[in-house]
Amino acid sequence: MKVFVTFQNKEVPVFADSLNKKTLKLLKAALDKKVTTGRNTLQKCLKSLISIEVIGCEAILHSLNEKDSLALSLY
Repeated sequence: MKVFVTFQNKEVPVFADSLNKKTLKLLKAALDKKVTTGRNTLQKCLKSLISIEVIGCEAILHSLNEKDSLALSLY
């Protein structure tokens, strides 16, 4: 399943086997929080974010530079 989420004024595709409103709400809250309180590595990944893959309770954040991709816990 593919859904688009608006993050930092751009549409980012979110891929998952099954998505519900609760998972999307948790994802948006986690991303918004990490923009302000995240460490430099995470903020660097968020600036070049190209897609998100949700697997269970984790979101894999894919960035332009493959080395900057990270996993983010939603719970």
